[in-house]
Amino acid sequence: MKMRWSVFVFSLMMSLAVVAQKPAAETAAATVFNAWLKAFNSGDIAQYQAFDEQFQPPRPMTQMTDFHKQTGGFVLVRVEKNEATTFVALLKEKNSDNIGRAELTVSADNPPKMLGATIRLVPPPADLAPQRLSESDAIAALVQRIDSAANNGQFSGAMLISRKGKLLLEKAWGRADRDKNVSVTVGTQFRVGSMNKMFTAVGILQLVEARKLALDDPIGKYLKDFADRDIASKVTIRQLLTHTGGTGDIFGPEFDKNRLSLKAHADYTKLYSSRALVHEPGASFRYSNFGFVLLGAVIEKVSGLSYYDYVQRSIFEPAGMKATGSLPETDAVPMRAQGYMKEAGKWILNTDTLPWRGTAAGGGYSTVGDLLRFVEALQSGKLISNAMLAEATRDQMQSYGFGFGIRGQGAWRGFGHGGGAPGMNGELRIIPVQGYVLVVLSNLDPPAASRELDFVAARLPASR
Repeated sequence: MKMRWSVFVFSLMMSLAVVAQKPAAETAAATVFNAWLKAFNSGDIAQYQAFDEQFQPPRPMTQMTDFHKQTGGFVLVRVEKNEATTFVALLKEKNSDNIGRAELTVSADNPPKMLGATIRLVPPPADLAPQRLSESDAIAALVQRIDSAANNGQFSGAMLISRKGKLLLEKAWGRADRDKNVSVTVGTQFRVGSMNKMFTAVGILQLVEARKLALDDPIGKYLKDFADRDIASKVTIRQLLTHTGGTGDIFGPEFDKNRLSLKAHADYTKLYSSRALVHEPGASFRYSNFGFVLLGAVIEKVSGLSYYDYVQRSIFEPAGMKATGSLPETDAVPMRAQGYMKEAGKWILNTDTLPWRGTAAGGGYSTVGDLLRFVEALQSGKLISNAMLAEATRDQMQSYGFGFGIRGQGAWRGFGHGGGAPGMNGELRIIPVQGYVLVVLSNLDPPAASRELDFVAARLPASR
């Protein structure tokens, strides 16, 4: 059985006051779990190797060093099942409020061997959920938390919180350029990764409302030179918007080899359009960066403009977004932050990982203020109709709409998008019923930004 350690794109919160349980009673499965937890939490490669030698997991613990850095390890907070060969428990990440359900199976051998394991984020039980604070206390707790992270070199970025048109927080931490000792400001332009997908989706939906294309049109209607005509006739605009087209990713060996020659959406299409589908269109959700590149190519064909000119004229300018774009990395953008990724325990520039320029799938840059202006234009009906926005932010599949991720339940249901890659992380979340808009951008590795947004989102009070 293949072992999978899964971390979903959403985060769910719990109270910092959770008390760790003692190690579970020693069934065979609990013995393996307790050994795993102790070794994993150590962060010590020698202990990882010893665990692998003793319990022979399908995926060696020595391959999980990045996972340890991300989580900081786990605290056991509740055992849900403890049988001879099966163990299920709730864990809390040490670096965040996330709750995960760990499920582990072992063999009946003596000594036992690990057969499989998963850790999946889950909604916290009511008794483990965080207490909501007053607005001022929630924001004060957030600032104190980020101050500490920034002082320890673990956060650099900017955050904005507004509610019903009132700005509650707009603050910056850290350095935009470490070599030149340039501080981050609220006007610093950060690379936003996949947050660009929101702009691409809005562009497509504008063209739908203008009746220049239809959601259920096949992409071949517009991309007539697409290499695989079978794919072109099967995959629809709707499926690309919802990551159900089966069109796959753009990152990997081919991207690494051609990174600096992929300068336009047509270059990506030419390189990747002869690949087979990952799955039949519409059959399942599988996040597809190439699908959004194709949407950018469709915008270009239908509008007669480059993707960059289209979003500039139809989204950024109407919204008053003057600091958002996707100029090539070779162009001077004075307020664009350097990105820093962790390698061998040190922060280094992410320059050699960056594409030539941002695309319809991600990689542009923006500011926290511009992203608020985007939200205001979106909710006012200036960019697309309110009816279309409601459809775009409805759960189409796997908590995803048309270029927007869906988060939370009931009065705390929200939408937005995150972005993350080496040396960049950002998150935008809109919670309509409560009136909150939360934006955070960072020039460090994920989840530097997302974790802070999740922290405050779980503590802000309900609308009065």
